[in-house]
Amino acid sequence: MPTKVLVSGFEPFGGSQVNPSQLLVQALEKENFTEVDLSAIVLPVEFTKSSAMLLRKIRDVGPDVVISFGQAEGRSGITPEKVAINFDDARIPDNSGDKRTQVKIDAHGPDAYFSTLPVEKIVEALKEEEIPTSLSLTAGAFVCNHLFYSTQNALKGTGIRSGFIHLPLVPEQQEEFPGQPTMDLATMVRGARTAILSTL
Repeated sequence: MPTKVLVSGFEPFGGSQVNPSQLLVQALEKENFTEVDLSAIVLPVEFTKSSAMLLRKIRDVGPDVVISFGQAEGRSGITPEKVAINFDDARIPDNSGDKRTQVKIDAHGPDAYFSTLPVEKIVEALKEEEIPTSLSLTAGAFVCNHLFYSTQNALKGTGIRSGFIHLPLVPEQQEEFPGQPTMDLATMVRGARTAILSTL
């Protein structure tokens, strides 16, 4: 039986036309996996709606593994996230206009959750493939972290492994983000395949 893997990405936000995580999951849907039954979803960059949509998709698919991807401008490598924090604190509004400042995601939830993906193993596998990578200890406090925390909160005790991976910008975003590092989509796809296979 192949392992059921659900991947998610985000639509563009903050006035951008592109989000590398959307491009990535759309490309992954076209990839051939022999040991993986892959499902994918592209989510809105909205605090409440993104997590609700992902949890609904998880109920529909019944995956063994959930990997969410998002954009992190300024990063030069693929960065699996170790920790999700119970905190929304946004520099900009989400795509619905919701701007959250110092708000707990779950008033009764723990302060943080660890990823249940093998994040250290993923980083080592990416290094072996000579793909720029590092382990990250902060997923920020915007929608990416909100989704990460909400997913870990909802899936605790289920046995479903889940977590979040941040991606650099793609070269098409250089004009919008001058001087920021980028990574081509083909390398991201190769890296995402490596990450997925590391969870099996």
